[in-house]
Amino acid sequence: MRILVVYATTEGQTRKIAERIAARISASGHVPTLVDATGAEPDLDLAAFDLAILAGSLHEGRYQAALVDFARRHASALNGCASAFVSVSLSAAGDDPGDWAGLARCVETFRSETGWSVARLHHAAGAFRFTRYDFLKSWAMRFIAYRRGESVDPHADTEYTDWDALDAFVDETVAAARPGPDAGP
Repeated sequence: MRILVVYATTEGQTRKIAERIAARISASGHVPTLVDATGAEPDLDLAAFDLAILAGSLHEGRYQAALVDFARRHASALNGCASAFVSVSLSAAGDDPGDWAGLARCVETFRSETGWSVARLHHAAGAFRFTRYDFLKSWAMRFIAYRRGESVDPHADTEYTDWDALDAFVDETVAAARPGPDAGP
């Protein structure tokens, strides 16, 4: 199968996740095409792919504008083919009901803004990227970590992504998109 992986990233964790998705797809014998939404060709033909997986991270309750724009421009094609969305956030690292309700609202806003129905969804925990933050963002992120009861090193990155759960989601998504009698639901 030919599988499109489109991502948007701010500090790099979503790019790392998208690269992992593409590697998992390749290792299973399929052909991934990895595209950064900020440089996506406007005339990219989604009909050339058997599956599209989009990945974006939440910052202040919003996904990157380039990903929102890509999904909006291609909503009809995404709704008409096998597709999935990987939402990356620090909130996905915890089990606070309020955080999860907030994540659900963010995904619903994304659906509303783009017109893409997003049938398959995975919430992947992100990372604190202190090595990429300026002083103010580092301070704000340390405060967020403190409020969540997290102990972080402000001079190092802390990653929360559950790679096994991401791999399982990719495997299930590919299996569900595969044509034939052994395809998933």
